[in-house]
Amino acid sequence: MSHTVAPLKIGDIQIWPPLVLAPMSGVTNRTMRALYRPFGFGLTVTEFVSSNALAYGSRRTMEMIDQHGLEKPVSTQLWGDDPQTMAAAAKVVRECGADIVDINFGCPAPKVTKTNGGSACLRDVDRCEAIMKAVVDAVDCPVTMKMRLGWTQDDLVYVDVAKRAQRAGVQAVTLHARTAKQFYKGSADWEHITRLKQAIEIPVIGNGDLDDAQTAMARMRESGVDAIMIGRGALGNPWLVSQIRDLMEGRAVAPVPSAAERLGFCIVHYRTMVDELGEQRAVPQMRKHVALYLKGIAGAAHVRERIMRIDTAAQAIAVIEETIERVAGAAQVAA
Repeated sequence: MSHTVAPLKIGDIQIWPPLVLAPMSGVTNRTMRALYRPFGFGLTVTEFVSSNALAYGSRRTMEMIDQHGLEKPVSTQLWGDDPQTMAAAAKVVRECGADIVDINFGCPAPKVTKTNGGSACLRDVDRCEAIMKAVVDAVDCPVTMKMRLGWTQDDLVYVDVAKRAQRAGVQAVTLHARTAKQFYKGSADWEHITRLKQAIEIPVIGNGDLDDAQTAMARMRESGVDAIMIGRGALGNPWLVSQIRDLMEGRAVAPVPSAAERLGFCIVHYRTMVDELGEQRAVPQMRKHVALYLKGIAGAAHVRERIMRIDTAAQAIAVIEETIERVAGAAQVAA
């Protein structure tokens, strides 16, 4: 097999393929990560967790950093605005099995930024540096950091923060090429990612608008990044990850599965969530996942509407099975 890109090295950890699953709140729980990892992710990252919640021993937060033991390596992402609290949290997640501790300077969600966490930290680069130094000093594993370009377009601090990260001992940086104020509007500007790669010596992971395998590989080659991080583009479509891995390993891209096959995997996802979380928690969480698996399928809007009104797993799975029969029958007629 002829690899077309090099493995990602973070400290003494070698990662193949250099494909990272982005941390997404309420989405990348351990069930989803275990289901998606075999499609080709070399590294998975937990949902981002509050350092303050860990300090208080929150049961829900401890669940968020839990793993199956199937993810090696796995990174746990922390957010907060106090260096010592972040350092203490880093020690906890390291003891709980994190191979890498990741610092969140990227989340733009108001529930995080209203307490000066996530991307709000970019308004105070000295505080960013203090947090990074404290976390690096606290743990015996690699520390990485994810950020946005800056808080606003008028204050792009990403190169400054990345250079401070390198001096502090952070061993890789991920850049989502939007500002905090953009949220997910507009397009990610990969020219900034290219600029960052040229500015620092530690590995750079590029993130933003990677929803096509050929585009993802073009972005990687053009920017020179050491790895790419896939987030929203993989939701409901883990086969995108397989296609990117195909290209990284010098193979022809595997075809996209049929609509019926995609929905068949959706049922696997649904049943696994119910088995692990229980029906009461799994049903509302799976509504958004089912909607994503339905994307592009004829009649999807009507099916999504039905799923939103359903309160039991059995009913939801029955609707999905009914949809599988419908789209498979339509495909046979078309053939």
